[in-house]
Amino acid sequence: MPATAKKEPIQATEVGGVSGAKLKNFIERIERLSEEKAGIAGDIKEVFDEAKGMGFDIKIMRTILKIRKQDTDARREQEELLELYKAALGMAE
Repeated sequence: MPATAKKEPIQATEVGGVSGAKLKNFIERIERLSEEKAGIAGDIKEVFDEAKGMGFDIKIMRTILKIRKQDTDARREQEELLELYKAALGMAE
């Protein structure tokens, strides 16, 4: 959310068994976390821009990050399938 945008105050009431106060608390927490997430995303973009400026390939870096998140066995299985598919298509080295 842009810094200039104003949030309307939330009126907390109980309606139909729904606690307005609890709902308001959840909504406000999510809004704060979304703002933090946007800030962190900006920080990550700056790091990628810096790496790109030093000659690193950002697409490959993103692939490496994705691979590092994977379980070792799942990654090996995916790599084996990739090699199998490449061989089936005549793309094996």
